[in-house]
Amino acid sequence: MSMMTEAEAKAILDKVIALSTADECTATLTGSVEGNIRFALNNVSTSGVISNTDLGVQVAFGRRVGTASINEFSDEALERVVRRAEDLARLAPENPEFMPAVERQTYRPTRTFSQATADITPQQRAEVARASIEPCKAQNLIAAGFLQDGQSFFASANSNGNFGYQTSTEADYTCTVRTEDGRGSGWVAKNVQDISNFNASEDIEIAMRKAAASADAQALEPGKYTVILEPAAAAGLISFMFNFFNARPADEGRSFMSRAGGGNKIGEQVFDPRVNVYSDPADPNVPALPWDGDGLPRDRISWVEDGKVTNLIYGRYWAQRQGKTPTAGPGNVIMTGGTKSTSDLVRETERGILVSRTWYIRMVDPQTVLLTGLTRDGTFYIENGELRYPVKNFRFNESPVIMLNNIDELGRPVRVGDGQTMMIPPMRLRDFTFTSLSDAV
Repeated sequence: MSMMTEAEAKAILDKVIALSTADECTATLTGSVEGNIRFALNNVSTSGVISNTDLGVQVAFGRRVGTASINEFSDEALERVVRRAEDLARLAPENPEFMPAVERQTYRPTRTFSQATADITPQQRAEVARASIEPCKAQNLIAAGFLQDGQSFFASANSNGNFGYQTSTEADYTCTVRTEDGRGSGWVAKNVQDISNFNASEDIEIAMRKAAASADAQALEPGKYTVILEPAAAAGLISFMFNFFNARPADEGRSFMSRAGGGNKIGEQVFDPRVNVYSDPADPNVPALPWDGDGLPRDRISWVEDGKVTNLIYGRYWAQRQGKTPTAGPGNVIMTGGTKSTSDLVRETERGILVSRTWYIRMVDPQTVLLTGLTRDGTFYIENGELRYPVKNFRFNESPVIMLNNIDELGRPVRVGDGQTMMIPPMRLRDFTFTSLSDAV
């Protein structure tokens, strides 16, 4: 039952809607088949396949809301979960910000499914582990990594006649390579919708080179440096910032998007003019579901154009209160850039630091999006266009808002999976703030 066809899912959802006696009912079915393989110390440690299907039911009597879930689908089970949701709704206090279920919507299907990814076999997963481990063994390096792949479906219906169904696939690979003495570390990650676009043999070479080259790291004084952030390193900071692209906290004075004197910064120059960011569920590189969690249709929307904020997310309640049109929550974040690779940016840098990865990022100040975190798995000093030597890792205190006002150059965007699917370019930045050294590799 983990992967249902559209007809199978709709039949169950229609039954649920018909069973409800509430003022409104929304039912959601999700299912997935996920495979994985894990390796460490140059040996496979675990592998397996997990399948699951869940039904969630939300009902409302007026502004009183109840929810319940179940993972069995007999007629008796369906009635049981509906009655449980209704009983909870009758007991619940009224929600002053309640919004009724959306009316019937029109969704434009997006290409979120790859048959090649859905058809991955245990042998293919084992081959990824082999392609990661054997080259490391040959060079006296130690690999530890994880491949997770999956296919899933999402189906939702409500008592207003709305219905949506879509299938998706994704594969996510990470691998850390260490030297035998533990003094050098390299890391690589790849997130793809279509497994045909992934080659572990190529990606592992990146981690191996960084591991071998990062031993004997030298200490540099903390301070402000020109840095090149690889896409994965930049994504860790930028994804935090996009948590604040919401109109309500901005309008209420709780965000860096709040304007002095009230309101938000839509229309204001907040970033360098080279910063352009948008979301598009139909983008072929990072396709997303055609609706958000509220069932609102997603379409291409610009968030930043030439450094100016063009839109913020207006949830349905806040949009109604402010007299605005609701905005669907984004399924991806796409930042434009240039055509150069990370290597190209390094070759054109007189002095600076290459950061392969940022890690353990935490918020310091929400009003400025000041973040703190660590570099790891390959940090190098650049001189005259070459990686001269590895440097000890740093703790940084930096705001992506300030960071995106200190741009020297943006490279070619690549797909990054960091909680949210993104297209992020490598970037060379001025005056990036390192506050202390870390002995971790």
